[in-house]
Amino acid sequence: MGFEGLLVSEIFHSIQGESSLAGLRFAFIRLTGCNLRCTYCDSTYAFKGGRRMSIREVLEEIRPYSVRHVLLTGGEPLLQRQSATLAEALSEAGYSVSIETHGEVSIAPVADRARIIMDIKTPASGMCRGGYERNLALLKDTDEIKFVIAAPEDYAWAREIVRSGSLKTREILFSAAQPVRGAPGIYPGVSLDWLAEKILEDRLPVRLQTQLHKLIWGADRKGV
Repeated sequence: MGFEGLLVSEIFHSIQGESSLAGLRFAFIRLTGCNLRCTYCDSTYAFKGGRRMSIREVLEEIRPYSVRHVLLTGGEPLLQRQSATLAEALSEAGYSVSIETHGEVSIAPVADRARIIMDIKTPASGMCRGGYERNLALLKDTDEIKFVIAAPEDYAWAREIVRSGSLKTREILFSAAQPVRGAPGIYPGVSLDWLAEKILEDRLPVRLQTQLHKLIWGADRKGV
């Protein structure tokens, strides 16, 4: 009989650095594995390895954190067959569950069990393949869509999708790949202040976000 649990890269307690819930305490459950290789990925260590854990063991590990919110992330958490069962168990235990996904895997098994944060891959990611489109109809208005803006071309591309009216979620997030003003980075053309000015100029109905945990603790502190 095969293993019926999950392969877990890490579990930790931190401040949510992104989404409309930024600033709240979360339990983070990072599952191992991803089928994409984005140029700006900051969690490549989660591609392989990890601990085999039962759902009961995961629940026991996060209990001491005394949090209301839990995020399933990766990698790509929906690649693991038991991720939907984990989301259901967390919900039944009283947690508010969020799942960050790239949208290339069907969200149908978890669409009604969690708040979906769909990270639509922009051209600079190198993984802009359009697979997310088949999941758009499954999103709830309480879900969220995120675009990581790593180049001016990313901004123009994401802007046209927003203006198309195809995104039905209440929250659309534009995240700067370089969160600290004036800091050197891989993508120096897209700083937080540049992105803020573009959103104001174009009157876009989006939420500007940065990686709050990195502004607080630096690039090496855990958070999503």
